[in-house]
Amino acid sequence: MRRAVWLVLASIASVQLGAAIAKDLFDRIDPTGMVLLRLATSAVILLALARPSLRGRSRTDWLVVAGFGLSLGTMNWAIYQSFARIPLGVAVTIEFVGPLTLAVLGSRRPRDLAWVGLAALGVLLLGFDPSGLNLAGALFALLAGAAWASYILLSASTGRRWPGLDGLAVASVVAVTALMPYAVAAGGRDLLHLDILLIGAAVGLLSSVIPYSLELTALRNLKPAVFGILMSLEPAAAALAAVIVLRELLSPLQVVAMLLVIVASVGATRTAPPQVEPVPD
Repeated sequence: MRRAVWLVLASIASVQLGAAIAKDLFDRIDPTGMVLLRLATSAVILLALARPSLRGRSRTDWLVVAGFGLSLGTMNWAIYQSFARIPLGVAVTIEFVGPLTLAVLGSRRPRDLAWVGLAALGVLLLGFDPSGLNLAGALFALLAGAAWASYILLSASTGRRWPGLDGLAVASVVAVTALMPYAVAAGGRDLLHLDILLIGAAVGLLSSVIPYSLELTALRNLKPAVFGILMSLEPAAAALAAVIVLRELLSPLQVVAMLLVIVASVGATRTAPPQVEPVPD
């Protein structure tokens, strides 16, 4: 189990390091273009690994995987738009409201609803220290959180209908296809620069391929509840990556707000029904 815990922690570090590297390039390439490079990298690798069989699929199978792909694309696009406008750690903190709300959705126990209230308090505190914040960045983070919640629900449906990595591979292609026209329009020739392509591929490996592989391995020996608690460290990991890569510091009040959301996420994960536990993004 100890090895599995370290794998999840390495996955979290990889995701947030990739996010920080991506943000560092936003002065050279539009965030939508960077999302396209990230998703395209993961799509190519997943297709090579899974080689999904497309024959004999029902209309419902395709609708589910298409919805999964659109939620995947929206989640990544929205959070990168948020990164471009507000601090990395703050964006991930706000985004976490999505899966946290899902974790207690349908529960009428006061203590479960209290976790959502605690997270809401954390997010509200961010409004009392607007340094580095703007409304658009916060709204994009909330959209990313909503898409993350949708992703969680649709990933479960996709997993029941598509074996192994097939569903994720097909969904990644859907996400890339949906984003392609906007990314090309926004990124233009920047997408053709070799160094941008290489760094975009590295971001794809760090933010998608490596963490998913690590989490898949870890979940073989790790209880979902423990996994969910570990994933609650994402906002803190994002803030640390932002400090190291971007020299992006949070104010004391922003740190308190982030800690409130982390505590709420840990509490919700410990008490939520197993079927709505958070899964990796």
